[in-house]
Amino acid sequence: MVLQRVDWASVSVDGRRVSAIGPGLLLLVGIAAGDDEEVSRRVAAKCAELRIFADEEGRFNRSVTDEEGEALVVSQFTLLAHVRRGRRPGFTSAAPPEEAEPLVDAFADELRHRGLRVTTGRFGAHMQVELVNNGPVTIVVDSAELERPRRG
Repeated sequence: MVLQRVDWASVSVDGRRVSAIGPGLLLLVGIAAGDDEEVSRRVAAKCAELRIFADEEGRFNRSVTDEEGEALVVSQFTLLAHVRRGRRPGFTSAAPPEEAEPLVDAFADELRHRGLRVTTGRFGAHMQVELVNNGPVTIVVDSAELERPRRG
């Protein structure tokens, strides 16, 4: 998943704007084969809580939730591309669409649950994404690096 802190972002399909946000996060979400709803929600929670907005002293001490920012969630299976061999990327690491779409929805739902105004791109569509990156701040969030919640 790629997170970008933005002043604004929008998604258009067939020349028509389908989503737009003001200050907040553009989240490019790739769902890997084997991901599940717990992974999707855990990554969304991490994104909502990441302290990547400046406080009064200019330090990264505030989250998008603290800032009452917005989130634009865009499904992007190409994040799972592998380019080890040849010149054409392979996408066998990406979950099939019928598995990925509900997990992208769960990701967006978790952000909403945390109080963010969330808009989305259109799953499976050819989209044009526009943004003004603030900083620029761009972070890759790898679900494998996140601590699993403790049970019991």
